[in-house]
Amino acid sequence: MIYSKYEVMKRCISGMNFPDYRYEQLIKMIFAQHIPDFHSMYMLPERLRSNLAETFGTSVCGLVPVTHRASGQADKVLFQLKDGNCVETVNLHYKKGWESFCVSSQCGCGFGCKFCATGAIGHKRNMTADEITDQILYFYLAGHQINSVSFMGMGEPFANPNLFDALKILTNPSLFGLSQRRITISTIGMIPGIKRLTRDFPQVNLAFSLHSPFEKQRSELMPINQTYPLHKVMDALDAHVANTKRRLFLAYIMLGGINDSAEHAKALAHLILSRGALSYLYHVDLIPYNATDKTARKFTASNHEAIKNFSDILHSNRISVAIRMQFGSDIGAGCGQLYADERD
Repeated sequence: MIYSKYEVMKRCISGMNFPDYRYEQLIKMIFAQHIPDFHSMYMLPERLRSNLAETFGTSVCGLVPVTHRASGQADKVLFQLKDGNCVETVNLHYKKGWESFCVSSQCGCGFGCKFCATGAIGHKRNMTADEITDQILYFYLAGHQINSVSFMGMGEPFANPNLFDALKILTNPSLFGLSQRRITISTIGMIPGIKRLTRDFPQVNLAFSLHSPFEKQRSELMPINQTYPLHKVMDALDAHVANTKRRLFLAYIMLGGINDSAEHAKALAHLILSRGALSYLYHVDLIPYNATDKTARKFTASNHEAIKNFSDILHSNRISVAIRMQFGSDIGAGCGQLYADERD
């Protein structure tokens, strides 16, 4: 069993015969006082501080920022992990002070979606629960508000079993203390992960990367559809919605001349309306494609008229739809709208 670093901290303190309140002090210094390194935690005995620094390194956060770029509402940080692999995290900030974070769950991705730059990299390894949550910890220690977190960076979250340990850390009231409703998981359709989320974290928001309502085309664009066909994924999503009674997001990247026709819009409308009494809980996000030169097949973004026509068809069928903002990534497929409008 792999313990989170917070559990290891507790065990270190116990193993050195310090009283339990020392762990409480340590957690308070991290999450209330935002102290970023162990040597600066002067309320702790020097022997304990030295042991923690020796065990974890000087910094509480185990990720090393390599590059940082800011553009408009998006701040992108490229982190280097201890083995040299790199992942990207995006901080989105809004005029009212709301901050959202788009995090990665894997180094690369092995599912090969044709339009995704991360898929072109291939899968290198899963991130640990600490590496996933350290993306948030880095910003938290720098004084940022952690209003919402979306798993829409590099990788398929449900392909990484460490995801659920990360969710436990993020929602632990003694640590990050995030409400489940402030977290969104985006999946390309891994049914076992959807079912586990429904069971273990029913209040976490779920977003399904759809991108085509047609089985054959979706299999061409997203090979995962051959393993988990769209109709079976929709059944799993129906069960999730029926159990949670919460809105479910269908992410639809608009690819010029590929999936943006009126025929596609009508087929998507039919797919949602066929959910029957549950259809009102399905919401479509139309996301302009962020072009990249890292994929073998080249795609372009749909033009404004095509996106508007697509949206109008969905609206005419009384389907909840929004045209979302685009936040691109040089590494991954990019973070779309991070559902920051989901509030408790």
